[in-house]
Amino acid sequence: MTSKKEPIWIAREPTKCSGCRKCEIACSLYHENRIWPEASRVRVFMLVPGADFPHLCAQCENYPCVEACPFRALSTSKKTGAVLVDAKKCTACGKCIDACPGKIPHLHPAKKQIVICDLCNGNPQCVKVCEEGGWNALTKVQRHGSAYKIHARTPDEISRDLAIKLYGEKAEELT
Repeated sequence: MTSKKEPIWIAREPTKCSGCRKCEIACSLYHENRIWPEASRVRVFMLVPGADFPHLCAQCENYPCVEACPFRALSTSKKTGAVLVDAKKCTACGKCIDACPGKIPHLHPAKKQIVICDLCNGNPQCVKVCEEGGWNALTKVQRHGSAYKIHARTPDEISRDLAIKLYGEKAEELT
């Protein structure tokens, strides 16, 4: 009897992010064959000085972005659990962005389509470079039991919580 392999998930620890943006570079190289952070599926935000953090698909349990797409351009990978975008069906209408609790999907800078982390077919390049650099702000884990809701929040919400964690309660005034 073979056991079914659990889909993967990218765990994030924002306090470990150095802001180097190598994750954006690795992602754009993998998907676009060039360094193009604007087309990266992972985005690094710094809304408060010194509080950088990676922001990418949290793979919500109910996939509201997939459900919201009126053109059925979004689906989930049976292998990884990642959201996949069918470029031929996607019109970049933005319904997935509105439905996403973290506002994570974004418009490709040159193509008329949405981009979302697809977990690089099970070998996320962002995790690879983050681990190679020793930061470990991004790590690949089994999806079961992952804290989706903590990461399926807007950059403003994550930034506020990170600033308070890094700088204390007074940091709330910065956000």
